[in-house]
Amino acid sequence: MKILVAVKRVVDYNVKVRVKADNSGVDLANVKMSMNPFCEIAVEEAVRLKEKGVATEIVAVTVGPTAAQEQLRTALALGADRAVLVESAEELSSLAIAKALKAVVDKEQPQLVILGKQAIDSDNNQTGQMLAALSGYAQGTFASEVAVEGDSVKVTREIDGGLQTVALKLPAIVTTDLRLNEPRYASLPNIMKAKKKPLETLKPEDLGVSTASTVSTLKVEAPAARSAGIKVKSVDELVDKLKNEAKVI
Repeated sequence: MKILVAVKRVVDYNVKVRVKADNSGVDLANVKMSMNPFCEIAVEEAVRLKEKGVATEIVAVTVGPTAAQEQLRTALALGADRAVLVESAEELSSLAIAKALKAVVDKEQPQLVILGKQAIDSDNNQTGQMLAALSGYAQGTFASEVAVEGDSVKVTREIDGGLQTVALKLPAIVTTDLRLNEPRYASLPNIMKAKKKPLETLKPEDLGVSTASTVSTLKVEAPAARSAGIKVKSVDELVDKLKNEAKVI
């Protein structure tokens, strides 16, 4: 079985994001970038399936700038066998990413595609579902457990009411939730080995994909600063403030 894992380059989750002075976007100058945490979970799950003998090859893919090779090398160090970069310097929408990934899926013909359920920058939670719609594959989103059984995959999903288990016929698409696994750290020997693993670079036009977006960013603003909290001395004072100042009761 071949598994395709999509990863994304995002601002590291420990970094406090700053908005550009002209409100055109987020300031990325000299900012630490890393692999999206949900994508790390996706890579880990693919590696575990390979360690169980279920998968024979793991292909990591990303759509983004040249610098995104860094995140692909991280995926290779974690256990992926080879990588594909669909290189584009544009700010791409979820649909454009899904179209590019669909072209890679058509080219690679994987039996299982694993993605993070969402990215911590745009937070859209769209790409996996859009890819499933474009490719016609079955989908299991928000996975907290994945088990491949013959020509199907059983996915336990985290939903509002608890857990839901679905059986999907392969090929299928799975998006990962937080509780699926705990990603490993890349060891130094594996980081060195990853430098020699194959990394293919393609352009969207090579895949016959248009990345033109119908969505444009008008303005980016930081959240309004919250006013400082206060301490009250009694329940009566608390009720009074909730009623007369906050006006919530």
